[in-house]
Amino acid sequence: MFNTFSLVFLAALLVMCALRVWLAQRQITHVLAHRGRVPEDFAGRVDLKTHQKAADYTVARSRFGRTGLAVEVAMLLAFTLGGGLQILHDFWSARLDGLPYGVALIFSVLLISAIVDLPLSLYHQFVIEEEFSFNRMTLRIFLADHLKQAILAIVIGTPALLAVLWLMARMGELWWLYVWLFWCTFNLLLLFIYPTWIAPLFNKFVPLDDPRLRARVEALLDRCGFASSDLLVMDGSKRSNHGNAYFTGFGKTKRIVFFDTLLGRLQAVEVEAVLAHELGHFKHRHVQKRIGMLFVLSLGFLAILGQLIDAGWFFNGLGLTSQNTALGLVLFFLAGPVFAFLLTPLLSLLSRRDEFQADRYAATHASASDLVAALVKMYEDNAATLTPDPLHSLFYDSHPPAALRIARLQNA
Repeated sequence: MFNTFSLVFLAALLVMCALRVWLAQRQITHVLAHRGRVPEDFAGRVDLKTHQKAADYTVARSRFGRTGLAVEVAMLLAFTLGGGLQILHDFWSARLDGLPYGVALIFSVLLISAIVDLPLSLYHQFVIEEEFSFNRMTLRIFLADHLKQAILAIVIGTPALLAVLWLMARMGELWWLYVWLFWCTFNLLLLFIYPTWIAPLFNKFVPLDDPRLRARVEALLDRCGFASSDLLVMDGSKRSNHGNAYFTGFGKTKRIVFFDTLLGRLQAVEVEAVLAHELGHFKHRHVQKRIGMLFVLSLGFLAILGQLIDAGWFFNGLGLTSQNTALGLVLFFLAGPVFAFLLTPLLSLLSRRDEFQADRYAATHASASDLVAALVKMYEDNAATLTPDPLHSLFYDSHPPAALRIARLQNA
């Protein structure tokens, strides 16, 4: 059953694992080496106890990430070269055929993956987050969230999956192009319905009722030429002490959402500065650009799958003696991330560039010093390390390191 592609896959998997473990160890070593002293740029702004908490939180998450990686790799090998996917195929093909077979096969893989991941999620939420005083979620809310997610996956995912499998079966050699068009349309539809139909299933959203803050925010929106359908506060404290703010929706459904934890920590001028940063993302069309890039990448990946779907060596090399479109789709999405992993630093670089642009925009439409003050508080509240390993940060971080980001703002 093993062939040349099996060796290529195992080599790529080994490289990915080695790189992730090495980067994680670099991060742990670097953060612990700087744990005993607050960086000079933050002296007087961050106390040593807060700095050490961030260091310990980063180390705990990095160590836990290595456990997660081991489980992830074990699951991947079990499904592929271990014969797990072949067993699922044999089970369902004896009972179903056509589209129902494909849906059953894919949902079986998703269900098994979710069951294996559940203990890891529980440990992260109720051990790590609890230890560092971030967790506010109860077991009841945790289980309710997972149940809602499962129901949404079935209600929304089933018709989408049926459509994809039907297109793969009926559209000939260019099926991948039709699937891509459907996938793009489907994702844009989700972006439109998420703010009003999906997000309220998990959180409560209420209008921003602080008149002074609302007036300040609305004045900023007017200066920036931004129209929003609503200014909302989300009960983020229901689950966590972490704080944030974000835009959601398009067109007339655009909303600005503040976590209640963020508003409880920042002053009004600091909230204005954070919002100006988010407006910078909007003005530079970062969200649209990222969606466009995602669509381009997905087109390339589907075109590759179009070439692999009839290749016996692809299936045999990943542990299957059977071959069909549903199996090919599952195999591609199991093995694809192994080969796409090396794109991570490029995507991180593009994201950090966007963050710098948004910071520059915020500095011209609000106070740079207020944004610095807000960022320091947000780094404290989220226990984000001020001393990440440079190479780890370069590879993974979607946001620039705190010291570099604040230095640029101070020179703006």
